[in-house]
Amino acid sequence: MIPSSKHELQIPRRNVDSARAPRTRLRTRFLLSMVLITAGLTAMALLVVRRSVRNHVRGEIAQDLRNSVVIFQNFQHDREVMLSGSAELVAYLPITRAIMTAHDPATIQDASKDLWPLTRSDLMVLANRTGTVVALHSKSEGLTREAAQKYVERSLNEDDSSHWWFDAHHLYQTFVQPIYFGTKTDGPLLGFLIIGYEIDDRLAREVSKVSASQVAFAYGDEIVATTLAPNQVQALSVRALATESPQGSLQDVEIGNEKFVLTSLELARQNQVPFRLIVLGSYDQAARFLDNLNRLLLLLGLSAVVVGSGLVFVISHTFTRPLANLVEGVRALERGDFYHPLDPRGSDEVAELSSAFDRMRASLLKSQQALLESEQLATIGRMASSISHDLRHSLAAVVANSEFLCDGGLTSAQREELYQEVRTGVNQMTDLIDSLLEFARTRESLNPIHASIQETVQRAVQAVRLHPRHQGTAIEVHSNNQNLAWFDPRRMERALYNLLLNACEAAPSRVGRVEVIIEQTNTWVRIFVSDNGPGIAEPIRDKLFHPFVSFGKENGTGLGLTVVQKIVEDHGGEVLVERSAESRTIFRITIPSHAPQNREDVGTREVTPVTLDTKEATENSTRHLDS
Repeated sequence: MIPSSKHELQIPRRNVDSARAPRTRLRTRFLLSMVLITAGLTAMALLVVRRSVRNHVRGEIAQDLRNSVVIFQNFQHDREVMLSGSAELVAYLPITRAIMTAHDPATIQDASKDLWPLTRSDLMVLANRTGTVVALHSKSEGLTREAAQKYVERSLNEDDSSHWWFDAHHLYQTFVQPIYFGTKTDGPLLGFLIIGYEIDDRLAREVSKVSASQVAFAYGDEIVATTLAPNQVQALSVRALATESPQGSLQDVEIGNEKFVLTSLELARQNQVPFRLIVLGSYDQAARFLDNLNRLLLLLGLSAVVVGSGLVFVISHTFTRPLANLVEGVRALERGDFYHPLDPRGSDEVAELSSAFDRMRASLLKSQQALLESEQLATIGRMASSISHDLRHSLAAVVANSEFLCDGGLTSAQREELYQEVRTGVNQMTDLIDSLLEFARTRESLNPIHASIQETVQRAVQAVRLHPRHQGTAIEVHSNNQNLAWFDPRRMERALYNLLLNACEAAPSRVGRVEVIIEQTNTWVRIFVSDNGPGIAEPIRDKLFHPFVSFGKENGTGLGLTVVQKIVEDHGGEVLVERSAESRTIFRITIPSHAPQNREDVGTREVTPVTLDTKEATENSTRHLDS
């Protein structure tokens, strides 16, 4: 059925929303809850473990760095002792003394070439007793004699045996050893032997192996040797570390997209310029274990989610299957099925609920049957009362007028009048019986054909105009074409006759006006029947199409509009009150234009609203009526 108006035949908003809203099953909620809880706990465990392991890894790196510094200090001390002893041994060689007895620097420079390999050093300088450099040999280019002279003078004024020379981006650790002609106490001083070992990447790699960390040697703000990658050495943060890293403290830094934990050790200070060893432990390399552990935990977490979800699905299915069966029973009861099978087995709450629902359903069925029987009896009583009253009224008129006809002294006019009264009573009883028989007819009793709805309307109008009471009422029919439709002309004529008869009875006796408007679309035919009466009475407005409902009619049976609704619905259409107000009442009949594809669809299928909406139809019919 198509909606009767914008305010009729509406499902409550709350029910519509609940019907359209997606419903989440209990099993699904169990599963989602399990997944969310497991995922949340796994994520929390990952965060806690990650934080704990990170702190542990950093602590281990810090401890390793401290141990590396101690190991380097021991290594450096042993190295200095070894290198100092090596310098002392070379200084007492006869060849060394013989070279220093020459007074010509060029001769000493040439003669010391054979001595230098014996030192196995990166730098060798010979100076006379006054501290003047007389020979210079270096593996690295850039160290000039003038720079060597400056560092020799500085080293001779210091008490330490180990000194640091830095020139042309090269850093040397040097050891000064005096050369005597004889013993240190008796022989005269011939000069000085300075042996230097360069702090280069080779030494940095050796220290890195000992400390198991990345190392860097910095002189001031310059990195002179390191095991870091070239791109990391170019980073500005490395130069900042060379001057800003506090000695002995731990610091987190990022060099070349790699995170380190570092500590530093100041080895010496030359003219207020510190020479430092920086030891760096790679946090990212140490954290690889943490990443592998995180992946393992994540895999375990996902496995737990999958396995747990499967177990929850199986367990929840066991719990929710009786509930699903009970829900199906409730839905079946909503559809009117009181015999849907239930499964009340078990001793849990769901089984008790199923048993209680089964007992409630049986009680509702018994109550409904009793109510239907009572309603049927009440309906039969009301119908019998109404029918007997109407038949008695008509029979009384027939009997009384028949007795008057037996009087021999009546004129022909009087006999004709009495005959018409008898005929009217018989017609009333015949109409009542036909109306009752209309309810016994089924949809299959229809004999639909393609016919003109306008012709059917004209026949119904003609039948109403023959009624003595309504000969003064103006009835107008407006139509644009033949309005062909698929319907039963005889039964539709009866429905239109009843509707027109009601309109004429509601219209004023002298200025009554009834108008019929026929409109057609590709799918539907609409018939508007309007009158200028006082409108529908308030007591019967909500039950206008109920049987035996009448108001203000002396001989009304209350079946006219009920018969109209039955005939129109058998055609698969609808009838409704389009408008009911003072001096205006409009009924609308809507029937299909074409035959349905399946005969069983007639009167049962849901139809699509026509193009012409309620407001347009009302304005259209009102415009015709006012004109």
